[in-house]
Amino acid sequence: MEIPGLKRAATVVLAICVGGAIAAAADRIYTLPDPSAELKRLFPAARAFSPLAGDPLHFNAYAADPKANPAEKPIGIAFWTTDLVPQEHGYHGPIHILVGMDLTGVLSGVIVTYDSEPYGYFSVEPPKFAAQFKGKKIGDPFRVGGDVDAVSRASISIASATRAIRDASRMVATRLLPPEVTK
Repeated sequence: MEIPGLKRAATVVLAICVGGAIAAAADRIYTLPDPSAELKRLFPAARAFSPLAGDPLHFNAYAADPKANPAEKPIGIAFWTTDLVPQEHGYHGPIHILVGMDLTGVLSGVIVTYDSEPYGYFSVEPPKFAAQFKGKKIGDPFRVGGDVDAVSRASISIASATRAIRDASRMVATRLLPPEVTK
């Protein structure tokens, strides 16, 4: 026996859930659909990478293919700052940064893959900006004008990108690395 209105209510609830899932997926901005080359730059010793997955969203880097050896442990983690701190914007919008981190909480590098900053060409885009983060530990200050170079006329972009790298790295470390690393 069918209860009047139950079928209609179930249909409405299902539509709302599907709509919410589509909206959540649409919120994620894809600026680099295949980051294989960038992941390899962050982890040159890696032979394989997992798909982007997990909570928080991340890639695992492996020294050997985990398909051949399911017990293979990752050597590092890569993640997009925009997935972890989407509210962090530069002067003109979000700056998409792919960050690599080893399992001891040391950054293996960062790659700025997209920005729409008016002064990006001399602030966040040059390799010199990204290079200064390689080797930083998650507990380092990440202070513009201190351990991160400041750039005149691009202070909003530099400060935003630095905060995004720092905050996203610390979030990932807290959630995915052993507690002794995040002390």
